[in-house]
Amino acid sequence: MRPSRTQLFLAYLQIGLTAFGGVNAWARRFFVEKKGWMTEQEYAETLGIGQVLPGPNALNTAIGIGTRFHGAWGALVCVIGLFAGPMTLLAAIASLYDAYGQLPLVRAILTGIAAAAAGMVMGTAVKMATRLKPSLALWLIGLAALLLAVLRVPMPYVLLTLAPLGLYFAWRGLRP
Repeated sequence: MRPSRTQLFLAYLQIGLTAFGGVNAWARRFFVEKKGWMTEQEYAETLGIGQVLPGPNALNTAIGIGTRFHGAWGALVCVIGLFAGPMTLLAAIASLYDAYGQLPLVRAILTGIAAAAAGMVMGTAVKMATRLKPSLALWLIGLAALLLAVLRVPMPYVLLTLAPLGLYFAWRGLRP
C-alpha cells in the first residue's frame, strides 16, 4: 500500500513527537511493522543510504522515504512532519534547561535518557540484523563497525574501510 502525503506527514509528526533518542528505530517499527508500507529490506536499504550520506541520518532517511512514495513533495512533507513537533518542544525545553540545567536531578534524568536511547539503537540494530539474515561476512563487518565505534575511530575512516567490504560481500552474495 502506498501512503498518501497526508499519511506520511502524520506518520512523521507522530514519530517526531514520540521517538525519544532514536527516530530511525521508531520509523522502522511504524513503516515496516505497524503499517506495512515498506519491507524490512526496503527500510534497511533506505536507512543505509541515509546513514552514509552527510547530515543527520534520520533526516536523510525521512527524505528517502518521502521521495520513494511521492518524490520531492513526499520528502518535504516527511521533513516538516519530522521536525514540526520536536522543534516546538525543543524551544520550550531549551528555555527550561537554561534555567534549571545544572540541578543534580536534571543531570541524572538526562543521563538516564541517554542510556535508554543507546539501548533502543542497539536493540533495533539486532532486530534488523536477525530479520535480514546477513551472511557471516556481513555480520563480521557489522561487528568490526561496532568495535571501531567503541575505539572511537572517526566515521570517515570507518566508512572508507568497511563500506567497500560490505558492498563487495553483499554483491558477491547476490551473484548466482
